[in-house]
Amino acid sequence: MRKEKRIGLALGSGAARGWGHIGVIRALERRGIRPHVVCGSSMGAMIGAALACGHLDGLAEWAAKLTNRQVLRLMDFSLTSGGLIQGSRLMQELDSFVSDVPIESLPMAYAAVAADLDSGQELCLRNGSLPLAVRASMALPGLFAPVCRDHRWLVDGGLVNPVPVSICRELGAEVVIGINLNGEPAGRKARFAGRETRLSLNLPESEFFQRITQELAPLKERVQAWLPENGLLSDNAPRRPNLFEVVVGSIDIMQDILTRNRLSRNPPDVLIEPHLGHMGLMEFDRATEAMEEGESAVEAADKAGALRILEG
Repeated sequence: MRKEKRIGLALGSGAARGWGHIGVIRALERRGIRPHVVCGSSMGAMIGAALACGHLDGLAEWAAKLTNRQVLRLMDFSLTSGGLIQGSRLMQELDSFVSDVPIESLPMAYAAVAADLDSGQELCLRNGSLPLAVRASMALPGLFAPVCRDHRWLVDGGLVNPVPVSICRELGAEVVIGINLNGEPAGRKARFAGRETRLSLNLPESEFFQRITQELAPLKERVQAWLPENGLLSDNAPRRPNLFEVVVGSIDIMQDILTRNRLSRNPPDVLIEPHLGHMGLMEFDRATEAMEEGESAVEAADKAGALRILEG
């Protein structure tokens, strides 16, 4: 009788694209493939924690119902917290799917990856508070506020190890499935061509700010009409990205490059790459689409014979 292989699941970073992990996990489970080790960076840490706590189905159901308006309400914008978004509202919602327990008490080996903001050191969070580890791993620089843990300021694990294959092996995985959500750099161009990011820095929803917006609307229309008439703006000129798009786009580029570098040096035994390049990092309301892409990626890998190595 052959010994069952100890399977590790390395869940990559990718913010809203992380919903794709749920589809991957479900498709693997239908094939009888269940991990013994789960490691995640950024949103991958969140999905992995929900899986380890037994709350993945609840998280998937909640995510599938999210609308763009609800996502905006979860974004508590702040310029004094170390990020454009403080993140407390979003994390309060996500915390309901992550048990407030020590990591070492989980029924499977688990680790979240974070980066020390001062030293740049990669940290493997494998003990202590599970919710705090998830929050630290998801603290995307410039967007979400950093998290203090053990007197160190921690930020997003995707900065140092976007698909933590190496951590899975350190925790005893014999065969590692890596899920890369940033495998389509070409998709970035499609996201920014001809349409605005649906999530931007909106003014607070108060009567005062609404009145200012209404008063300035006619002036904005006149300026937009005047610029092309005076040759200052070509009809074919690309729209200038706003601050939010610059920050998100820059992080996207950085993670593309770092992911390719890390995977080339430490490749997983099975690499699954859902087609999510068309999806923006902050489009959390597209969960159903992302989950379907995750399932499709597993089906494609299965048809190609890539999952045979996982057989006992």
